[in-house]
Amino acid sequence: MKTRLTLYIALGMLLGVAAGAISHGLAADAEAAKSIASWYSILTDVFLRLVKMVIAPLVFATLVSGLAGMRSDRDIGRIGVRSIAWFACASFVSLALGLLFVNLLQPGTGLHLVAGNAAVNTGLNTAGLNVKDAITKIFPTSLLDAMVRNDILEIVVFSVFFGLSLNALRNVPAVAALITLVEALTHAMLRLTNYVMRAAPLGVFGALASAVTIKGVGLLATYGKLVASFYVGLAALGVVLVAVGYLFLGKGVGALLRAIREPAMLAFSTASSEAAFPRLTEKLEAFGIDKKIVGFTLPLGYAFNLDGSMMYQSFAAVFIAQAFGIDMSLGQQATMLLVLMLSSKG
Repeated sequence: MKTRLTLYIALGMLLGVAAGAISHGLAADAEAAKSIASWYSILTDVFLRLVKMVIAPLVFATLVSGLAGMRSDRDIGRIGVRSIAWFACASFVSLALGLLFVNLLQPGTGLHLVAGNAAVNTGLNTAGLNVKDAITKIFPTSLLDAMVRNDILEIVVFSVFFGLSLNALRNVPAVAALITLVEALTHAMLRLTNYVMRAAPLGVFGALASAVTIKGVGLLATYGKLVASFYVGLAALGVVLVAVGYLFLGKGVGALLRAIREPAMLAFSTASSEAAFPRLTEKLEAFGIDKKIVGFTLPLGYAFNLDGSMMYQSFAAVFIAQAFGIDMSLGQQATMLLVLMLSSKG
């Protein structure tokens, strides 16, 4: 099943586009198309709900298990410092590349959009983002509340403190038993993840079928320039990341890319990086990375280092400015980059 899942996901994508195109053609009007699409979206909604069901306990179990199993405080500090340093560098590179390519390719120029009252009065609390709130909201008031909301960053923070506490007391017999229990929970959650991932092709099919039913195949071309320009930026980011990987893994970076191909396709086709997290955990461990390293760095990366999403934030912001004919100076874009370095975390 594991070796064929990538093929099934790709097949689900193709069938989703085909079914959506047929449904769009058969729909009498826009309302009928939305009604048909709502049935397709059931598959996607169910799949993503199942994924969200496993994310919180999986992040908790893998991170706590990884930290509790570290041999020494020195290991924790070394891996933690390296991880955070990498996240900061990768975040800056992702955002900077987004700004570079959106300015070079100018995908929004020529759209000549005009903002009406409905577009301007969004109801957004533009004063809501500030450094104080951004920092204080990192720390949870309740683990249960964070899990109910699937707030990954708050779950990560609690798990780090809890994992460090278990690591400090790992020689106490009762605590050692608790660590064993958490490791068992990790294995159970990974097995549950395996079951959930079998529904991935259906979720992918429903997502594409629903979107194409409403918008038609033309949806794939409507924002073609934006998407194509953004993919150029993603390709450049990919080259940078692979090059860095080559410095550490040599030719093994090719094997790593093949190992994560399936989770990457899953994230792309469902437009949800959460959907890829459980499978990525399995693939990295199967590749040969110590499960304690995976359990520590992967949940942190999901909270602090979603490079593609960060690139899109800077790319899309300038694209919108171009589309409305707003000239953003280099200084304004640099300020935006710094703000996104903070706001993109978690």
